[in-house]
Amino acid sequence: MLEQFQAGIAITGCGACTPQASVDNFGLSQIVETSDEWIATRTGIKQRRLASPDDSLSEIATYAAKNALAMAAIAPEDLDLIILATSTPDDLFGSASLIQAQLGASRAVAFDLTAACSGFVFGMVTAAQFIRTGVYRNVLLIGADVLSRWVDWTDRSTCVLFGDGAGAVVLQALEGSDRLLGFELKSDGTQNHFLSLAYQAQPQELIPGVSVAKGIYQPITMNGQEVYRFAVKRVPEVIEKALFRANLSVDQIDWLLLHQANQRILDAVASRLKIPDSKVIGNLANYGNTSAASIPIALDEAVRQGKIKTGDTIAASGFGAGLTWGAAIFQWG
Repeated sequence: MLEQFQAGIAITGCGACTPQASVDNFGLSQIVETSDEWIATRTGIKQRRLASPDDSLSEIATYAAKNALAMAAIAPEDLDLIILATSTPDDLFGSASLIQAQLGASRAVAFDLTAACSGFVFGMVTAAQFIRTGVYRNVLLIGADVLSRWVDWTDRSTCVLFGDGAGAVVLQALEGSDRLLGFELKSDGTQNHFLSLAYQAQPQELIPGVSVAKGIYQPITMNGQEVYRFAVKRVPEVIEKALFRANLSVDQIDWLLLHQANQRILDAVASRLKIPDSKVIGNLANYGNTSAASIPIALDEAVRQGKIKTGDTIAASGFGAGLTWGAAIFQWG
């Protein structure tokens, strides 16, 4: 039994999926008063992938999961746990179980985890606890969001930012070693109002004196200036704390892999940590902000391009609504 509690973690496979349809900045300029130059200079985004009305989050996530399982050379039947990090499930009760069924992962327990753009990092740390305690050995972690469902396409301050997609990784028990070197997670609900997708209720009287709330979720609202200030201050701090727990210095990082929110944030964080551009993983220009999917999509792209290699040390950090933020230091492969 003691050996079970000494299990480490290896990240053995990754995969991604994005919708076929894309809208570039010129296309958005036909919807709202904006331009390619305005969007690109302020965000770094050139285009974004958008799910069609026929696309579902579970289908996109399942495709990404299949790619990750194939790379890890593991069968769906061998999975013990599936964690879906998302803020936009197809079903408000959750979509992880449907993905489990679509994969044929008959042995796996499945649940949704919501931490917005920090969801993938929070999910990685959550998965690690199940592995380290010896409860599960094979875990599939998916980050997926279809934020286009909840964007106000007349609001140029937010509609230019978001895209849709899914990314996944397989985490497996590794005896005698641990590739998750350190982590740090944070939340601050006092700043919740800076970035939200809020429910708006309208009272409906059932019988005299008894009313219930009926309503819908409102489009995404964001105070961009405050979110920027939060990110450039808190993200370097949380990465440094995670590095301290990993007993590593910034110089020992091979790659900085940040949530793909805004190029200015990526540049500012790298600058504050004194990490050169050559070590920063980024694909924001092609996909926009895909929330919980952004880190695993960028990871998968870099791995398949041969940029990230086995044994490379990666500092990953997610940050966003909640407000939540966190960092995980891990070795690939």
